Amino acid sequence: MSYPPISYDPSAARVLIDDSTWNELGPSLLKARDEVFADIELMHSGSIPDEKKPLDAGFIDLPQRLLAGEANLLDQIEESAANFAEQVDRMVLLGIGGSYMGLRALFEALCDRYHNELPRHARNEIPRLSFEGDNLDNDAQRSLLKLLMNESTNSSELSDRWGIVVISKSGGTLETASAFRTYRNALERFYGAGAPETTELVIPITGETGKLRDLSNAIGYPVTFPIPDGVGGRFSVFTAVGLYPAAVLGIDIRLMLQGAADVTEAFRTGELGTNPILDYVATCHLLERDHGMDLRVLSTWGKGLEAAGLWYDQLLAESLGKHERGATPLTVVNTRDLHSRGQQHQEGKRDRVITNLIVDTTTSATLQLPKSEHDQDQLNRIAGKLIPEMMSAAIQGTNEAYASDRRPTADIHLPKLDAYSMGQLLQMFMLGTVLEGRLVGTNPYGQPGVEGYKNAMGRILYGS
Repeated sequence: MSYPPISYDPSAARVLIDDSTWNELGPSLLKARDEVFADIELMHSGSIPDEKKPLDAGFIDLPQRLLAGEANLLDQIEESAANFAEQVDRMVLLGIGGSYMGLRALFEALCDRYHNELPRHARNEIPRLSFEGDNLDNDAQRSLLKLLMNESTNSSELSDRWGIVVISKSGGTLETASAFRTYRNALERFYGAGAPETTELVIPITGETGKLRDLSNAIGYPVTFPIPDGVGGRFSVFTAVGLYPAAVLGIDIRLMLQGAADVTEAFRTGELGTNPILDYVATCHLLERDHGMDLRVLSTWGKGLEAAGLWYDQLLAESLGKHERGATPLTVVNTRDLHSRGQQHQEGKRDRVITNLIVDTTTSATLQLPKSEHDQDQLNRIAGKLIPEMMSAAIQGTNEAYASDRRPTADIHLPKLDAYSMGQLLQMFMLGTVLEGRLVGTNPYGQPGVEGYKNAMGRILYGS
């Protein structure tokens, strides 16, 4: 079965980019693409020159390798996730940064907007989801503990049962490690010290070595999943980091991986002008280089993709924000944020390129504006219009307004919001980010600047 591809239309932004400049960039862009794919072979060879380190290109061909059956990992993930989902009614996911943001993007895009409020039968027997370990926020952690205490009083009742998925490659990240200790203790109090659930309902996802791996071995958790070497945290959504909890939520992880694999192949073979990833990077790069537009606004139309935008914020900022360079990402949700940031986008500094992220088909049945005998709001003149028609008018009108003042916009179109399209979208952004890094000479892997605050915080806390 074939699925429609993601598409990218930069035509409204091309008014500021002449054809000769666009075409001149082509050879450099294709050379950078060759380097991106050569990095895979270099990484797998195990002989990485110093100037290439760190090199975490393993995400690029990971979807293809998993679909081909590497280590039977997908079978193992699906079997364990189904077993976990049958035993609990709430999954508490502990992780920070790339260890939770990809899953949050998938959850908000592909699950019901009120998933946690629905009864279990209306969730297709899928557990609720709560995030923690992503901040050192006392009140937030206490609130979740209070919720668990109030909801979970009988460990023999499925509706009361909960379990933990903890994700950390090293196990040394303070936010997640401290939360894991707290919620591990709460789990033991609920099921009873020594109860089988205290180990069976904890799923660590971690590196082959590190503090969480050592802790998992010491406690004896029967099921753990690896985070492979060669895949950095913000590129890890297609490892067990994203795949395992997505499978617990009933998301078709194979279809998602197929979307990622297909967009990777399209990137590898397509040419400038017909290749969404090449065209996206060319547009953003030229507008930044030649017009000083170093603020990249990802304008998501509808609520389901806000978390995907926040995931992309981390991806772009940590990958390219180095050496006093790098564009600043900003996620907005329209039409909501037209009533806040819209003014600045229309008449503020000319320092931004706006990329609209548009879903062409609604997931659920369309709503129609009803006619009313009380027409004080004067909406009877558009009674019968569908909500998607109104959204389409908002997109067209906003783009038209920006274009009238030569403010560049481009459109990414997802045919619909499903696992295949999300696989395409996330892989497109990861590939595009790495491609731009290679184009401008910035190593897109690693995040050395993050270590500064971690070292200072450790000195303050531990006195060393």
